[in-house]
Amino acid sequence: MKQYIVIGCGRFGASVASTMHLLGHQVMAIDKSEDIIQNLSSKVTHAAIVDVTDEQALRSLGLGNFDVAIIAIGSDIRASIMATLIAKEMGVNEVICKAKDELQAKVLYKIGADRVVFPERDMGVRVAHNLVSNNILDHIELDPEYSIVEIVVPKKWMGKSLIELELRGKYEITVLAIKNGKDISVTPSPDEKLEGGSILVVIGKNASIRKIINENRELVRRK
Repeated sequence: MKQYIVIGCGRFGASVASTMHLLGHQVMAIDKSEDIIQNLSSKVTHAAIVDVTDEQALRSLGLGNFDVAIIAIGSDIRASIMATLIAKEMGVNEVICKAKDELQAKVLYKIGADRVVFPERDMGVRVAHNLVSNNILDHIELDPEYSIVEIVVPKKWMGKSLIELELRGKYEITVLAIKNGKDISVTPSPDEKLEGGSILVVIGKNASIRKIINENRELVRRK
């Protein structure tokens, strides 16, 4: 079982910490706010009031004992950089950082962050895709060029098989799974017929996904 430490427990950090604990992992959460730590203490393994801008306080935590450190400090760039440097210096195997923009992300990668996430940006992208398209239920951007999306089967695709639709050839997308209610078919057969109300989980270029949206905008409506 991996041990996680979440440094900075605003809305993002607290959500990560409590969810990781629910998933059965040992999680230590730290923040300088007494109110935040009191609210979070019953939702994680350990919670402590620590000034995340205090270098000595961070070093005293023994960060090297943790497998993963989540640096969830977005607004204080200096504190985010310092915490990342200390975590790497003390031997944390994986350091994941929150960033507000690409510039902050570049700096964090330069000093050793293994992964940088953009919670606000990513949520904004997902909400925007859901608002502008009735047949896109969820959207996860893998990088600026590729995404994984959930698409309600368009009306003109109903009753046809994947091999008949030639989705890979026409749209350069790959169907990862088909969801029918509570049932999910992973790596579905090319001969499987698509039904009304089914959901396709696909991966492909963002341009290809936009092409599908534009073609089916008037044909599909979310229930």
